[in-house]
Amino acid sequence: KERNFEFLEIFDEYLQYKNRLGKYVKNTSLILHEEIQKGKHVLFEGAQGALLDLDHGTYPYVTASNTLAGNACAGSGIGPTMINSVIGIAKAYTTRVGEGPFPTELQDEVGEKIRQKGGEYGATTGRPRRCGWFDAVVVNHSIRVNGIREIVITKLDVLNDFDTINICVGYRMDGKVLYHFPSNLEILKYSEPVYEELRGWKTEIKGAKNFKDLPTNTRRYLKRIEKLIGTKITMISVGSERDETVEVKNPFLKKSRKR
Repeated sequence: KERNFEFLEIFDEYLQYKNRLGKYVKNTSLILHEEIQKGKHVLFEGAQGALLDLDHGTYPYVTASNTLAGNACAGSGIGPTMINSVIGIAKAYTTRVGEGPFPTELQDEVGEKIRQKGGEYGATTGRPRRCGWFDAVVVNHSIRVNGIREIVITKLDVLNDFDTINICVGYRMDGKVLYHFPSNLEILKYSEPVYEELRGWKTEIKGAKNFKDLPTNTRRYLKRIEKLIGTKITMISVGSERDETVEVKNPFLKKSRKR
């Protein structure tokens, strides 16, 4: 049955929204530009992962918009020359929500252990996230398409209890090893991960405040990731609380760019 809509009823409702929200409607592009001109720090935070990007993700298993760092300019109305650094964020392992290729996915008790300890369930739906080992090939791809200069590693404490930890360094397909993220989704779907195995640290790391406070094997794991992705790790999350963070180098203590 068709529903009839009353114009004035709808108009009056949205007029109330206008009266409440109107004062907040501004020319944000101009405001941002002026603040940057004054030397103020402006931080843009993106949503969703690089592989969900409509153009550069694992299509069709993507979202409906561009999620890469470059879209910060398109969405905010400032020019690309205003951006002076891009900080990437990656978990110490890999997760994915929904369908799509996932070479390092762990469909066993190890994957379940990561899921449980990391609380890897959708924030809105409660849907279990797929979990796997850190994939340096994926992260390298994300660094390239985003222009990432430095990276933050989160949820490192989730890996505290493992005897050994794997890092994916390539994909094996038809006897050949690929070290770059393939553009062909079929290759990604049917390839097998090539792993490097590292020793775990088997101890709590939540109390760490400096990089040197971390166990030797933890530092080795992070240093190996740095070498594989060619990008410095500047911050490390070692717990779920805000203050449970190790700052290797504060990425925000930089001069603003004036124009």
